[in-house]
Amino acid sequence: MKIAITGSAGLFGHGLVQVISKRHNVLAMGRPEADITKFDEVRTAILKFRPEVVIHAAAIPSPDACEADPAQAYLVNVHGTRHVVEAANEVGAGVAYISSDAVFDGETQTPYVESDPTIPPTVYGRTKLRSEHLVAALPRHWIFRVSVLFGPGKANFIEKGLRAMAAGEPYVVASDQVGSTLYTLDGAAKILEVIESGRCGLYHLSNRGTCSRYELAKYAAEKTGVDLSKLVGIPSDQMGRRAKRLKYAVMEMRALKDAGFSLPGPWPAALDAYLQTLLPL
Repeated sequence: MKIAITGSAGLFGHGLVQVISKRHNVLAMGRPEADITKFDEVRTAILKFRPEVVIHAAAIPSPDACEADPAQAYLVNVHGTRHVVEAANEVGAGVAYISSDAVFDGETQTPYVESDPTIPPTVYGRTKLRSEHLVAALPRHWIFRVSVLFGPGKANFIEKGLRAMAAGEPYVVASDQVGSTLYTLDGAAKILEVIESGRCGLYHLSNRGTCSRYELAKYAAEKTGVDLSKLVGIPSDQMGRRAKRLKYAVMEMRALKDAGFSLPGPWPAALDAYLQTLLPL
């Protein structure tokens, strides 16, 4: 199968390319190959490669950056998605979109299922929801909502924290943000499995289990032996960030289970596997 992957230089894009290129013919579409804000560039790349599926992972992933510049957020996250959808539709390709738990409001205390109301409180969340609607209009589409990511290829929440603490610097994380997390290589493998099955639809995707951001960072610190005293947990609303963070963003993977797919492994085992790729710090 020919599969194009946008955002290939990003954290999830890197994992998608690493996993999927082992089994399929992949076009890694970073900005040098096609700037998604420019339709002509996207269309040219898609028409030349003629993929059967486009996995659209490119986006501005920072909620704070989106809140600071909504126009740029909509240009990249929404209009960029529209360009990908239109170009893919022209060649008859399906689109798999990497969405986010940020489409929810974080005000519940029970895991979100795919059919729950979406009420995003941030610019970032609203751009992801708008993009979901664009992708869902295609006859062949997949939407994968993911949460905080960790994986090889690009600095992320876990690596930044460990390197800061290893250097003797404090690392401040939210103590009250509870949610799901996903190892990019596990996520990429499951996305490929779903795409290969042909079972289109909306899916929540994470490693099993829940944790706070603090618990995630603490586990990584304990496993790698860095100075745990440098880890500081404080409430998210005291961190001085532009965008509101969801206090509760646990996602139940009901659609995957109902479709007969196995679920990714538990997050501690996934984090153990990732940490092996980082050592020594």
